[in-house]
Amino acid sequence: MTIVFLLTGIVCVADLVARRRAVSRDQPFSDAELIDINHTVMSAAMILMVWVMVEGAVAWAQIAVFAILALALLPAYRRTRHTSDRADLLSHAAMDAAMIWMLAAMPTLMSEIGTGGAGSGHSHGGSASSGLPMPTPTWADTINIAFVALTAATALWWLYRTMTASRHRLHSLSYSVMAAGMGTMLLLMNV
Repeated sequence: MTIVFLLTGIVCVADLVARRRAVSRDQPFSDAELIDINHTVMSAAMILMVWVMVEGAVAWAQIAVFAILALALLPAYRRTRHTSDRADLLSHAAMDAAMIWMLAAMPTLMSEIGTGGAGSGHSHGGSASSGLPMPTPTWADTINIAFVALTAATALWWLYRTMTASRHRLHSLSYSVMAAGMGTMLLLMNV
């Protein structure tokens, strides 16, 4: 998973650098550059989640960042007129929403593994104090499955865009791989 998210991050950084070189330094970020920044940060956050349990202040800071990035896509959505371009923007926002869910729910989703995160001790009646892992609540399983389905749909959308696009195929493929990786991580957290 580390390699998957490292590669998606490299694709976005390379595209961002190429775009910034093509414009003057005082020009604000374009919509495409904002999306590159979004996915670069997302790739880094996913790599971090592969290796450590992200919770507490670090998780909430990342939740705030992804909420801001998702909201920053709204003006681009309003400016966009083509249905496929709007679907692209919605898919980026969907991945931000999946990131927010993953960060907020990680302790609860992984409570069965016995990680004893903030969500497991307080929302399961003290499982952390007894030392026994508790099953993930049904509501969390249900929401998680919805986000797995959302990331799968996003991955399929970007795979379709990769096959039908005349340019930026590597970029579209990296979005597909990122969405598939996110869905995989959501499943692994809840095994």
